[in-house]
Amino acid sequence: MGLYKHLKETWNENPRELVKSRLQEWRREPSVNRIERPTRLDRARSVGYKAKKGFLIVRVRLLRGGRRRPMLRSGRKSSTSRRLKILTMNYQNVAEQRANRQFLNCEVLNSYFLAKDGLHYWYEVVLADRAQCSKYAGYEWLAHPSQRGRVFRGLTKSGRKARGLLSKGKGAEKNRPSKTARYKYKYSLKRRRFGH
Repeated sequence: MGLYKHLKETWNENPRELVKSRLQEWRREPSVNRIERPTRLDRARSVGYKAKKGFLIVRVRLLRGGRRRPMLRSGRKSSTSRRLKILTMNYQNVAEQRANRQFLNCEVLNSYFLAKDGLHYWYEVVLADRAQCSKYAGYEWLAHPSQRGRVFRGLTKSGRKARGLLSKGKGAEKNRPSKTARYKYKYSLKRRRFGH
């Protein structure tokens, strides 16, 4: 059995026991904290991390819970008003964006789930310095202008998942090129049909 496969199986057997002692320390850290080496080396390597200059690992802590509006106690409300916010962005994507705002000269390659308790989620985000890492073989695409701010445009794995782009074929016909583009196209057809 290879090293990374062994690490993966060790983590999957009982992840709660592996992080239980570390959670007390992580709760005292800043919410966005750069660390020296990844906690889960197998996951970090699988999403693009390399132990070279220019690659960063950032641990991000997020508050858990449903996203709700404050209670409205007076006034007329529309029939469609609801307290629960219907948002398409997932927690992992929020963690990636917070990490990128701290390190503006880097681009987010990917991220992975680390731990959770009753109050928080923890994710580790892999970032790459554009100037440094674009010199490495296989990472030349980082220097292209179209890759600037990729996490804010939903181009990472978690962003594409939130946009519905991980599924293909039957049932996913209206997800491409994006849900907004599909809506605008449908609306333009309606306007042409009724002459508005």
